[in-house]
Amino acid sequence: MALPESPGVYIMHNKNKKIIYIGKAKVLKNRVSQYFGSQNNHSEKVRRMVENVDYFEYIICDGEFEALVLECSLIKQHTPKYNILLKDDKGYSYIRVSNEKWRRITYELQKKDDGATYIGPYMTGFYVKQSVEQANRAFKLPDCTRKFPECFGKERPCLNYHIKQCLAPCTGKVKFSEYNENVEQALEFLKGGSSESIKQLTEEMETAAEALDFERAAKIRDKINAIKKMSDKQKVVSVNVPDQDVIAYFTDGERGCFQVFKFVGGRLTDHENFVINNPMDGENELSQFITSFYSMREIPKNITLDRIPEDSEVIEKWLSEKRGNRVYLTCPQRGEQAQLVQMCRKNAAEVLAQIKGRTSREYSVLEELREILGLSKIPEYIESYDNSNLAGTENVAGMIVYENGKPLKSAYRKFKIKSFEGQDDYASMAEVLDRRFTEYEELKDTGEGFGRLPDLILLDGGQGQVSAVMPVLRKHNLDVPIFGMVKDGSHRTRAITGTGGEISINSRRAVFTFISKMQDEVHRFAIGYHHQRRKNATFKSSLTDIDGIGTVRAKALLKHFRTITNIRNADLEELELCPKMTHDSAVMVYNYFHDTEE
Repeated sequence: MALPESPGVYIMHNKNKKIIYIGKAKVLKNRVSQYFGSQNNHSEKVRRMVENVDYFEYIICDGEFEALVLECSLIKQHTPKYNILLKDDKGYSYIRVSNEKWRRITYELQKKDDGATYIGPYMTGFYVKQSVEQANRAFKLPDCTRKFPECFGKERPCLNYHIKQCLAPCTGKVKFSEYNENVEQALEFLKGGSSESIKQLTEEMETAAEALDFERAAKIRDKINAIKKMSDKQKVVSVNVPDQDVIAYFTDGERGCFQVFKFVGGRLTDHENFVINNPMDGENELSQFITSFYSMREIPKNITLDRIPEDSEVIEKWLSEKRGNRVYLTCPQRGEQAQLVQMCRKNAAEVLAQIKGRTSREYSVLEELREILGLSKIPEYIESYDNSNLAGTENVAGMIVYENGKPLKSAYRKFKIKSFEGQDDYASMAEVLDRRFTEYEELKDTGEGFGRLPDLILLDGGQGQVSAVMPVLRKHNLDVPIFGMVKDGSHRTRAITGTGGEISINSRRAVFTFISKMQDEVHRFAIGYHHQRRKNATFKSSLTDIDGIGTVRAKALLKHFRTITNIRNADLEELELCPKMTHDSAVMVYNYFHDTEE
């Protein structure tokens, strides 16, 4: 199909004529052609989508803005499988003021026909719940289930009274006028915010002081201090943060997460996250997320992003028309706003970390490693290799595995070098990788053990080791990132190297520590296997050379006598008493050592 070089909307259908994806383009020909060119640069989700496309159609628009409006409308109408589809499952919240003499202020998710007064609805349940709790605490209102005046004097006041967070009307000693005044002030705080409450209470405190009512002035002062303390806890980075939304995105290659922070009056008042399975590409999905999200939410004047989409001008125009006045999209590079974006992105990473049972620290170091090495996805499954030998004897190698940033010891493997004798670290590494990938070809249908390809391979060594194993990858037609872990003269981790040269990690503390631990672990595992082989060789060259003494009896002798010298010095009766030994075998051992001595 010949495509025009015009702005418009393209609609992709599967073989059942069902719409599976809708997108917009500034130039239809260029955008649609990208899907059907080389698949190497596409994500897995895009490749799967393209495989399911049977045919597509397009609608030409007068401009990119009209294409955006039409795209939003068609996505809402058809809800295609591969588009970002956000569900508006966010409920409304209310502030409830009970209908009784001694009124209570509570947070409610539903408005009931119970005679109470409801303030709301509010979209930000997080903010409402937090504000009600803070208002009750600041103005010392009870949050228990006791009824007044029925409970007056029947029970001792709870802990909140003793830590000065409740007036304790349950004692029956609190005047109703004082309690009611606190309720009114709490409602003013909830309606007008902390700054208005502080201003009003300060005026009341000054009036009371001028009237020499110092007791009342002191109580009002305590309320002001309580509100200020609450406000200080709510500050995130700066009181200068404007009313705005902050949006950041994090992906591990398999999932993506959009995190949204909402700021009102310098305070974080709400936050939401949206997880996307098998993300397609960041730029297009960011645009779709913004239009989908603000089709359901109130649009602020300022929206801060971790990156600016290519069609930002069109999106700004669409947002401005929906809001009724100008909306600004910004992407700060430094300062407090950049810190807010980074905090938002870290929270998006935390969401994905929790889904996969990790900590955010483990997740962030893997993300940083991906960034340093230029990987397409977070390396969740890492294999690391090291060789060990003594002057070319007992040549072995060890493989360790890290999954989700932690050692997976059940996947550790040992290799005895078989293809040659002598010392050749490059040939050893090539043989081990060749055997490993041969196993993969036989077991790949299982997806377990050697049937699973690693996201990253780290070799203990420099560029020589990396170059030695690259032909193995080509032989098996595999594309697995391979890097070397370089040590300095003191055998300490210095850098990571690939075919293109060394990458310094000294300034990346988290990555440096992670790589150092992995390099120490694979070295420990490989050299441990080497020592085991040498011990077995020594063991075999002595006791197991005796006729009638196999591995089981040899181990029993060493366990019983502790050393070869003790076995040599034992008499025949002592040898017979050893577990696993018979009279004949004891005679063979005794004669072996005594014949040797003669």
